Order: sequence, then C-alpha cells, then structure tokens
Amino acid sequence: MAIPLVVAEALHLEYPTKVVFDQLTLGVEEGDRIGIVGRNGDGKSSLLGLLSNLVKPQSGRVIRRGGVRFGVLSQGDDLDPGATVGHTIVGDRPEHEWAGDPAIRDVIAGLVADVPWDAAVGELSGGQRRRVALAALLVGEWDVIALDEPTNHLDVEGIAWLAEHLKNRWTRTAGGLLVVTHDRWFLDEVCTETWEVHDGIVEPFEGGYAAYVLQRVERDRIAAATEAKRQNLLRKELAWLRRGPPARTSKPKFRIDAANVLIEDVPPIRNPLELQRLAVARLGKDVVDLEEAGFTYADPARLGDRQPSPVPRGVGSGHQEPSPVSQGTEVLRQITWRIAPGERTGILGANGSGKSTLLGLISGDLKPTRGRVKRGKTVRLGLLDQQFSQLAEIGDDLVREVLARTRTTFTVDGRDLTPAQLLERLGFAREHLSTRVAELSGGQKRRLQLLLLLLDEPNVIALDEPTNDVDAEMLAAMEDLLDSWPGTLLVVSHDRYLLERVTDQQYAILDGGLRHLPGGVDEYLALRRQAAAAPAETATPRAARPSANAAAARQARKDLTRVENQLEKASAAIEKLHHAMTRHAADYEKLTSLQAELTAAEAHHAALETQWLDLAEALEATG
Repeated sequence: MAIPLVVAEALHLEYPTKVVFDQLTLGVEEGDRIGIVGRNGDGKSSLLGLLSNLVKPQSGRVIRRGGVRFGVLSQGDDLDPGATVGHTIVGDRPEHEWAGDPAIRDVIAGLVADVPWDAAVGELSGGQRRRVALAALLVGEWDVIALDEPTNHLDVEGIAWLAEHLKNRWTRTAGGLLVVTHDRWFLDEVCTETWEVHDGIVEPFEGGYAAYVLQRVERDRIAAATEAKRQNLLRKELAWLRRGPPARTSKPKFRIDAANVLIEDVPPIRNPLELQRLAVARLGKDVVDLEEAGFTYADPARLGDRQPSPVPRGVGSGHQEPSPVSQGTEVLRQITWRIAPGERTGILGANGSGKSTLLGLISGDLKPTRGRVKRGKTVRLGLLDQQFSQLAEIGDDLVREVLARTRTTFTVDGRDLTPAQLLERLGFAREHLSTRVAELSGGQKRRLQLLLLLLDEPNVIALDEPTNDVDAEMLAAMEDLLDSWPGTLLVVSHDRYLLERVTDQQYAILDGGLRHLPGGVDEYLALRRQAAAAPAETATPRAARPSANAAAARQARKDLTRVENQLEKASAAIEKLHHAMTRHAADYEKLTSLQAELTAAEAHHAALETQWLDLAEALEATG
C-alpha cells in the first residue's frame, strides 16, 4: 500500500477576480511522479504553491507526513546576489565533504559546469541564476520535490540530464515528484501520472503525456464535452504520438488497440511530397546558400546568441558581401549549407553556441564576417525572434486594430479562415481582441507574433525558441498550423517534442561548425556525451578534483550492485508476466493488457542491461 507524503483537504483559493480552486482534495504518495498540465492561468503554479505551503488557502489544509522534507523550485528565485555560486550550491559544507560526494558532483557537472564557481550570483545572467537555483535544490536531500518550469533556460542536453537525474534520484517506490512544465518530451520521459488543472479542478490521468492525450481523447469522445475541432486536434496529436519517432512509440504507456481505433481515419500529419511541390512552386529552386560562412563578434562581451544591432533585412536581396573581419569572439566558422525548398530543419546546440546568430545570417539581420550568404530572388523570409521585436511598434494598438490591417483570409487544411478565426484557433478569446498588444501575456504575444508572421505570407519561416511562454495545448495548435504550411521551415528550439514533430531533419552547431544529424536528437546527445568524456576534472570545480577518481570508482561499484539487484527483479517480473499470459491465453482483452506490460518490462530490462555494461566499463576504466 502506497504511503501518503502530502495530503490536501478541501482547499479553497481565490483571488479578487477568480476562484482558482474550491473544495480541492488530493494527495502525493511514495513513488508518485506527477506532471501537471493545463492552460496558462488555470492554476498550475498556484497548486504547487499550495502543496508546498508557499501559498495559503482561504480554507482547507495541507498535511505532511511527519518528517517529510519538501523541496521547491519556483519560477522566481530568492538567491542572495552577494553570495558566490559555490556557496549558494553547497553552503558551508567542508570542501572534502561535498567534493567527495558523487551525487553532488553529478549535479554540478550536469547544470553549472560552465558557470564560474567563485562568481557572485548577482553577476550572472537570468539563465545562469536559474541553473544555480536548480542545482542548489537538487544537491539537497528531499522526500518530495516540486519543480515549476524546471526546463526553462536548459538546452536539450541539460533537459536530458535532468530527466535522467529525476528518474534515478529515488527508488521506484520512494520519493515524490511534482513538475509543472510545457516540455512534453520531459513529461513523457519522467512522469507516471498526469494532473490536468482546468475549470477549478484537478483531473488525474495515468501515465505521461502520451497516455494523457489518449485518455483525454477517449474522455472527450465518450462525454462529447468538447467541440469537434478541439477533439480532432487532439486526435491528430495522438496520431503523431503513435506514428512519430520509434523511441516514442516503443513506450507502451497506453493501450495500443484503443489508440489504433481512434486514429484509423486520421490522415497523416503532413504530406512531405505535396508540401515540397508547393514550396518549389512558391520559392523556385534557390532559397538560401551559406558558403564557408563565419561570424565573429567584435565586442567580446557579446557572446553566443546575443546578437548585435541588426542590419536592415532585404527580402529577395540576392547575396551579401561579407563585412570586414574584426578581432573578437568567433562563434560560427566555415559553414556551408544549401537550404532547399520545402526543407523542414531543426537546429540544435548548447546555450550560447550560435543558433540565433545562424538565423541572423540566414535572415540577413547579420552579415557574415567570413564567406558569404546568398538568398534566392523569390525568398520572403519571416523571422520569429525571442524578443517580440515584431510587436514593438504596435504595443499601443488593440489586437482587432492590428488584425484589421492584415489580409482578409488565410488557408489552413484547405479552409479559408479570417485572421480572427485563426487567432481563436491559437487560443485567443473574443475579449482579447479589445486588448492592447502591450498588455497581452507572454504566451498571447507569442501567438499573435506567429499569426502576424503567417499573415505576411513568407515562403521561408525561421522560428527562434517559439515555445517560450506557450502552454502544451497551444503548442499543439501551433504545430497543427505549421504541419500544413507549405514552405521552408527552420526551427531553433530546446523543445525536443516540437523539433521531432514539425521538422524532418536536424542539424547541430558543434564547436562553431554545422553538422547534420541523421540520428536526430539522440545522435546530438551522444555527440555531446563524447565531447564531455574528456578528462573528468574539466567538468568539476577545481577543489573537487583530487578525490574525484577514487570517489568515481566507489560510486561505480555501488551503482553496479544497485543495477544488478534491479536486473534480478526485472527478470522475475518478466517471468511472472509469462506465467500470467499462459493462464489468460483465452482472454483476449487481458492478454493484450499483459502483452503491453511485458513489452514495457522487457524494454526496462534491456535498458538495465545497457546501464550495467556502461557501469562495468566505467569501473574498469577507474581501476
């Protein structure tokens, strides 16, 4: 029987203009890994605040089991700006104590290896502060951890590290995790239960994001509680989950037979050949060619993706002559890339590696300091940047005034939609039409920005972190629009789910160069791990290095023993399932359920075997 860690009883929370929860009762038990989803503003962060006692309800109570340690990462931080990074993370603990702890070293290497250990917190960027706050939390000992948007400011590699850390932090039946995030890959990777916050209630679903989508489709279909267009969108999302990358479909977190019935009449997400044919008709054969292109920032303070003042963009302006090379920091070098009509490409890279700079070269906002960039005469490029620059001049205008100045219709999936209908499809209510652009929320601004970009009829779209401030439901709507858009699409994002959904190939910026990734995001992560396999001391603060090798050997032996025990249990579980399938050979429904469990158990066993081999090699390497 599961042991409760935190229980909320009859909670009532309201603000002056809204009742958030009324008579809300729920609990977190040992072994729970809960993802919290819902539209922006529906109360996800408030729920975390209530359970962690950071928000006080007007009535009801939150009870913790005696001695339960509850750690919280909020969206803001209360870090001391005068403290050093090292002191913020490990406090006053003696150096030999934390430096000899492999768990602490792993957190430091995974989150803040590139952050100066002796720097003051007040001198850090917002992203660095966020990672320091997360590291300071994770080095502690907690029975329950609540994370509010933990993947913000993490790159794909950091998100993968965090997912692995949380999966291995406790044994399967110990600890409790609550996480609010818009990162759907992360939800599917880490969570075994999903809570949807909507209409003042919290509705539980089994499994991660994929299972949640299936159950929502079934719920909506049976109850007929939602309009047809929303249901169809979810069915399309489900079709993607079932037909998408093999790594996703191999996770039997939902009933395969039910999923197949629901999507049997759903057309493919997109027709690549048809979209490419339309793209060639609109674009011609020449899009953008980068030839031995490089970029060096003259000001050493401007690194990575922080761009200098842009030069005016000339749509269809042919090629650009390179500007003189100046002394500074080289971000990109010798990049040769011929972008084809209809190409749908995701661009990966660590924070500061030059992804936004690459988009700047492609768009014409930046001139290469070496080589050249040549654009086709028919290219009309639309860039969605991170700074909402497209909205800067219309901040005082009402949304309906902005839409009145745009084209009258826009075709999606063969239907003509007005700008207002398209905006509604992106999650705007009619009352938002009378709101000034500057008063919109971050997510609403992002959706309006995308809408205006599409209405401008570009034939090449470049999106720079388009998922910022957008909830999972609106991400699905955004992806639905991009699925049917016939043109060349370039996407820079740390959102792995989005990249796999809307692009057909991926490239990575590694050491200033551009590399094609036939193996997608998994290949990128493998390349980054190889790069990090250089001497271990480079990823660890200097004070931690003397004892690192011995400590690593001790930890490898402990981990090897732990995995061996898990392998024994996994083998026993597989054998038990085989016996059960024999007993229920005549019960088709039960047999299908058992087969799904068996597939999951075998996948788990295979993953443990791979982990055991890696640990054995690591132990041998440490002597």
